[in-house]
Parts: sequence; C-alpha cells; structure tokens
Amino acid sequence: MLSVCLRRAPVYVQSFSRRYLQTSTSAEAYLEPCQGHPGVTCLSLNRPQAKNAISLRLLKEFRECLDTVQFDKNVRVLIIRSSTPGSFCAGADLAERRTMTKVQVDKFLLDLRGALGALEGLPMPTIAAIDGPALGGGLELGLACDLRVAGHAVMKIGLPEVRLGIIPGAGGTQRLTRLLGLSKAKDLIFTARSLTAVEALEMGVVDYMSAADESAVDKAVQVAKEISANAPLALRAAKQAISRAPELGLESGLDFERASYEPLLKTSDRLEALQAFKEKRSPVFKGE
Repeated sequence: MLSVCLRRAPVYVQSFSRRYLQTSTSAEAYLEPCQGHPGVTCLSLNRPQAKNAISLRLLKEFRECLDTVQFDKNVRVLIIRSSTPGSFCAGADLAERRTMTKVQVDKFLLDLRGALGALEGLPMPTIAAIDGPALGGGLELGLACDLRVAGHAVMKIGLPEVRLGIIPGAGGTQRLTRLLGLSKAKDLIFTARSLTAVEALEMGVVDYMSAADESAVDKAVQVAKEISANAPLALRAAKQAISRAPELGLESGLDFERASYEPLLKTSDRLEALQAFKEKRSPVFKGE
C-alpha cells in the first residue's frame, strides 16, 4: 500500500517542461510522476511559505516518500524539486528549532541524517533540481543526490552554519569534502559564503546549470530522460559500484565492479540490447 506521499494525485494543467505542476495536496513532501517521461518521478518539497525549510513534518513525509520509492522498480530516475518556482530548500526551519528541546534537536538531527543517508542509498539515480536558495541543510540535501542542477538565476548556494555558531550537521563536512576535496570544502565552509549558480558550476558543487530561459527542473528532466533511456538494472548496478569506489582500494573495487557486472549478463535487458544492436534499433528495456 502506498504511503501518504502518493495519497493525493497532482492535477496536471500543462506539460511538465517549463511549467510547475499544480496540486491540491497539503503534504509538505510528496511523490508525483513526471508526465510524458515514463520512469521519471519527482519528490516535491511543498512548504512555499517557508522556502521549503525542513520542518519536523516535512522531514517525516520526505522519509516516507523515500521509503516508498526505494522499492518501486518503475522509478528509473528520481528528481528532488520544489513545488513552487524560484525555490529549493532554505535549510532547517530555525523558527521551529527555537521551540525545540535539546533532546528534540538531537532526534531531529539523527532523523535528518537517516533521511539523507536513505536518499543517498536509493538504488536509482537521483537529481537535485535547485531552482532557488540551497543553504545549509538544503545544500546538504542536494549533496546526497547523485547529480545537482542549478537554475541559471540562483544566487545562494552554500553552507553558512559557522556564521550561526554551528557547523554543517547533516553531512555537509563529509559529502562536500568527498565531492570537492579538502581545500575547496574548507574554503566554502570556513568562509560561509554563498555561491551563484555560475560559481557553483565552476567549482563543481553542481553538475549542470539551466539556460537563462529554462528552470533547473527543465534541465533536470532533460538529464533524467537521457539517463532513463538506459537499462534500469544496469543503472542500479553502476550506481552501486561507483558509490563504493571511494571506500575501496583499487583491487577490491575491481572485484566489486565484476560482482556487480556478472548478474547483468543473464538479464532480459542485456539480451534485448544485443538484439536491438543487431537490428539497428533502439532497445526497449523492461528492468528484467
């Protein structure tokens, strides 16, 4: 049975590309299919009045969505996005945080760590569509995705925690360092400065930037379409092998790569790919 994430379906009024989906849902995080793009699903953050700051409720519903999509073999690519234009995630909800006890804060941080770990560990490729400020926990959410796309006009991408007397506490010191290396990660975290989309692309914090006349979601859908055309089981095996690379020595990594490769040889998709090559046509993959 599907969780609250899919309890109310969105109402499509125009194509997904260059338009945001309208929905009557009251959920602060929910799943919705990307219309016209089979295999691509969006996990939408929906607290527009708070710029999608991570509240206790949003975190709970976000994790429920991840638990739902984890076992959905029809999802080939997951895009994390905002339900409203010009937004992504402004980090933790500091107004709510001020009302919380030390114990509640500790639990929130543990739950946030678990949710971002679950996002990072999803078997399918994930893309963060950053159409607005991605600060603190918002950027940390993006870092837990496989790829990041920034909207051309985005001006605030960063980890400002030291300016607030704390440090990134949801993986920022670890994932950013693994992404950029020690020196660049220290520079961004020590200075607490925000990057523009152009700067974030140049530094390698994001992988793509949208054109001036499109949104990050538009660009993310283009990338997702390109990814989802490939064999789903192969994509999952590739992600698994790549994700283990940083923690393994070369020989151990090569062994893991071979172990991930071997089961694919017996799949129907592999046979379909060979037949399609022979017939000079595009393969039709079923994830089998």
